[in-house]
Amino acid sequence: MSVYNLVSFLGLFVLAGMAWLFSTDRKVVNWRVLGWGVGLQLLVAFFIFVVPAGTRVFLWVNTAVAALLDTATAGTKFVFGRLALPPGTVGEAGETSLGYFLAFQGLPTIIFFAALLGALYYLGIMPFFVRLFARVFTKLMRISGAEALSVSANIFVGVESALVVRPHLKDMTRSELCTIITAGMGTIASTVLALYVMTLQKQIPTIAGHLVSASFISAPACIVMAKLLLPETEKPLTLGVDVKPHYDREDNLIMAVINGAGEGLKLLGGIITLLIAFLGLLALVNLGLGWAGGLANGLFGWHVKWSLEALLGYVFYPFTLAMGVPPSDATAVAKVLGERTILTEVFSYKHLADLMAAGAIRDP
Repeated sequence: MSVYNLVSFLGLFVLAGMAWLFSTDRKVVNWRVLGWGVGLQLLVAFFIFVVPAGTRVFLWVNTAVAALLDTATAGTKFVFGRLALPPGTVGEAGETSLGYFLAFQGLPTIIFFAALLGALYYLGIMPFFVRLFARVFTKLMRISGAEALSVSANIFVGVESALVVRPHLKDMTRSELCTIITAGMGTIASTVLALYVMTLQKQIPTIAGHLVSASFISAPACIVMAKLLLPETEKPLTLGVDVKPHYDREDNLIMAVINGAGEGLKLLGGIITLLIAFLGLLALVNLGLGWAGGLANGLFGWHVKWSLEALLGYVFYPFTLAMGVPPSDATAVAKVLGERTILTEVFSYKHLADLMAAGAIRDP
């Protein structure tokens, strides 16, 4: 075990301690949730990275996702032609790529995976796995069936996971709602997984396996952080209850695919809209910060880069070190985390890929 692995291990408790410091009631600590939450993370990590069979599963998942990604681009290549060809590739007719275009290569894969997700829900495959993980969280961590179901759904889908417990939302406690929101922010939706894989695959060939395993590890981590920040002081109605996922089943498989693709299109439009709006607003804020910061630097002899993402980078720097990132990379990674906070993962993953390609961050 390297020193950075040890720091990362200790960082689990540092981050948990920070959540406890900001807790709404520091006297209430659910040690069962804390113990099993940390234990499940370590168990999954041990299986994947230490046990030979787990490593083979990890590599198989990476290969499977990469192959699935190749099929996802078939539609974009037909619709957008050369614009959909990744840099350095050649099409079937011998046409060469025009370079990387996020709007024509990365983002459209969201539609394909949303359609696939719709089909898996219709066939009952996705509800089976969601309920399986929900039972694990309910039995081991003794949280409510509704929040366990939502967290387990977040392993596979995005913020829409709250819909699987829609009938229970109105009766949930504040702690349950906090868990659902935390899990929505802390896991990776399968609909955008392909986008992140495509963004980083060149720099990290096994990125698909890393992101899938990270989503499984993040689920119990989210429960721990949520229960430390807002501990349960009430009695949830579904405590210890096996809750079935709520979803509207389509009339047939074709309609499930069509409606899934339609939902993916809405998500795609939302991402594009937010990127255009927030990047513009960020540039405006940075313009003002740069002007004010320039005056401050001149008056006090400072050498500080004044931008919102840079300032957030300073805030995230100690947390980046706690996660086991080497000090030589911590400043750049902290800035990426700051960007992720205000600009979504789409921009931050792209910036991370650019930093790695330029050698500013070493290859993990």
